Amino acid sequence: MPFAPEPVGLPGLAALSLGMAGFVGVLLLARLRGRRAPSVADSGRRNASIVWIVVQGVGIACAGVGPIVVTRDPLSAPALLSGAIVLMLMVAASALFDSASRTMGRNWALVARTRGDGTLVETGPFAYVRNPIYVALLLILLALAIACGHLGSLVIALPVFAVGTAMRIRHEETVLRAAFGGAYDRYAARVKRFLPGVF
Repeated sequence: MPFAPEPVGLPGLAALSLGMAGFVGVLLLARLRGRRAPSVADSGRRNASIVWIVVQGVGIACAGVGPIVVTRDPLSAPALLSGAIVLMLMVAASALFDSASRTMGRNWALVARTRGDGTLVETGPFAYVRNPIYVALLLILLALAIACGHLGSLVIALPVFAVGTAMRIRHEETVLRAAFGGAYDRYAARVKRFLPGVF
């Protein structure tokens, strides 16, 4: 690991574990909802989506891989503050992902696809940002780096995650434009990708 890990405490690791369990729960629920829907997607686009999902995963993993130095007193202010920050990030990530996947309903899928009777989703968190699920994944990446004491790894993790995310968005926007045409262009002109009113 090119960056020396910072000392951490058990509260941050406990918050990360609880948060990950919650996120896996909402992910499984979304997967069950999305599985019921027939989709229209060509295999080439599907394979490309999977490649960029893997790149995103590598970016997230870069924030957590490596030694974890658990030397902070678990009741110290830094350990408790770190635990609170990690818990807030994980709760926000799970809530955002859950809200987005529920809003999408049967339109949600792991890879880019459209349904024959699908509609362009512009409500819920999609009324504020076009990619709330990727924002949720970024929050998880940050929580992982903080909990594991790998803030230095963000110089690698963030660019790798950004490349995977940018390429996934490129594929997804192609699918959405093909399916919804001008309606998607108007939506994209009105709603930013990640941060309301900014970018």
